[in-house]
Amino acid sequence: MKLTAKQDIDAPADYVLAQLTDFESWERGAMRRGAEVSRTDKLREPAVGMTWAAKFRYRGRDRNMTLRLDRMDADGHVGFTAGSVPANGVMQFELVAMAAKRSRVFITLDIQPKSFTAKLFVQSLKLAKSRVDRSLAQRAQQFAQEIEDRYKRSLQR
Repeated sequence: MKLTAKQDIDAPADYVLAQLTDFESWERGAMRRGAEVSRTDKLREPAVGMTWAAKFRYRGRDRNMTLRLDRMDADGHVGFTAGSVPANGVMQFELVAMAAKRSRVFITLDIQPKSFTAKLFVQSLKLAKSRVDRSLAQRAQQFAQEIEDRYKRSLQR
């Protein structure tokens, strides 16, 4: 199942890319939401090949997931592969500079179920695709607002 969203952000593309690739901030955010996150690679700086192990609770059950950074280009492409027992996923961010201080981010999420239960879950998502798309769009809007707020605060310093 493939989900997509796009969101305009009132911040320069290089600033948005820096926020997208601030992996320590992403880790802290996941931990604030109750997930256990740990880096499993030996890389010293952000680069393709970074990996994480995550444990979190979803729909009343503990879930384990591995996450790998597959793509990180200076031209605004960031891609991840996620793996778990019931499903795998690929998440891509594509950043486009619209103007000097305006950017657009395209988000693509592709979920591939591996188990029968996961196939049923993905099928239920397909039946509620408009609700799922709306939820992804709302999360993309929140993400954009957070980046815009950080950018405005950085200008005031």
